[in-house]
Amino acid sequence: MGQVPSTSAGVEAFKKDISPQRLQTLESRLGALNQDIAKRGMLQVPGQPTPLLTGYAYGQFYDWDLYFENLYLSYYGISDFCFSNFKVFLSTEQPDGFITRSFGPKPYGLKQHFKPFLAQIAVLGSQQNENNYKWLRGAYYEGLKKYLERWFAYDKDNNGLPTWDSADASGMDNQVRRAGEKHTYICEGTDLACYLYRELNSMALIAGKLGKTEDEKNFLHHAAKLAKAVNDILWDEKDGFYYDRNEKTGEAIRVKSVVGFLPMWAGIATPERAKRLVKEHLTNPKEFWLQYPIATYAATEPDFYQGRKGKECNWQGTCWIPTNYMVMHGLLRYGYKDLARDLANRTFAMALEKNSTTREFYDSDTGKGNGMNPFWGWSSLAYVMPLEVDLNYNPTDERAQIVPWLSRDLGIKPPEPPPATPRK
Repeated sequence: MGQVPSTSAGVEAFKKDISPQRLQTLESRLGALNQDIAKRGMLQVPGQPTPLLTGYAYGQFYDWDLYFENLYLSYYGISDFCFSNFKVFLSTEQPDGFITRSFGPKPYGLKQHFKPFLAQIAVLGSQQNENNYKWLRGAYYEGLKKYLERWFAYDKDNNGLPTWDSADASGMDNQVRRAGEKHTYICEGTDLACYLYRELNSMALIAGKLGKTEDEKNFLHHAAKLAKAVNDILWDEKDGFYYDRNEKTGEAIRVKSVVGFLPMWAGIATPERAKRLVKEHLTNPKEFWLQYPIATYAATEPDFYQGRKGKECNWQGTCWIPTNYMVMHGLLRYGYKDLARDLANRTFAMALEKNSTTREFYDSDTGKGNGMNPFWGWSSLAYVMPLEVDLNYNPTDERAQIVPWLSRDLGIKPPEPPPATPRK
């Protein structure tokens, strides 16, 4: 179990850094955000005994969004949705382990496998409930194993690196030049490998807690093999960058995307490679480090743009909070605390002061919000990033002790879930 950070020092440093006036603005913003989460994001779905969580006004439920949404709710000691959504998604599992990445009123992503966050969601919930993993015994554990095995069936050349169905399935919807059109299965994604690496480690933790020592060893061994494949196959020594690979051609997909920094979040990159990523690319103002970093595409890419051309979710240059959040923790992992603080502060200012409400994504040159308005999903993590730097706190660490900092130490009123429907 991770150590509990120093409450007084970290929280007081956070208060000092943002000033009383900004703290008041933050409290007001979080109050509005939490009301939206409670009234419009915690939904009682027909046929389900407990409420489910979504960040989307149209009532659709998504895979990786759920992980980041629950990270924010952990700041209030709310873990219910790690379990309720987990169980509903797992109930859709097919005999071959496939789990749809979305469910709700729209038939969206039904042929795309749940991104590798399901075990991490289970761990996040268990961490907040006295590290109790007994609920996973039996069908849930076996279901997790099958779902994870299904991911490695998307590895037709058997090099250890599965492929994305498409850019759409990766969650970075319009990075088509990187990850392909729907159902093409060409991209051995750096992001996919990093998520799977973390998922394997989460499964190892679960297996160990359940006394399945042989499974635990196998998961850890597989994770080590996957990390080696990322470093051996996806790293480009000349450019100092992790590129995705086209499985059909065997060639690197030379698109500089924010996913190239995720091996730092996963802890896969060597210190030397992390240094090159940071110095040559991340902090390069001609690539990713614009006024409000991090651009999701390097500004040198020919199809880089800000804003929207229609109703698309734009990942070709705009700034998204979950990727900022992951990269921030990658920077902290490799000792770049000052840079992590700068990124956290810029992200915080962009979300809180450049926009009157929380938005879905942001222009990385001006900080202007785009997409859903208001948005109460994963963008909420923008407001806790400076706090996590001051506390040296990482709730994505599967062995961390999760602390409800916002409600316990800052007195922010939590979202209040609706009452569950009584079982008949």
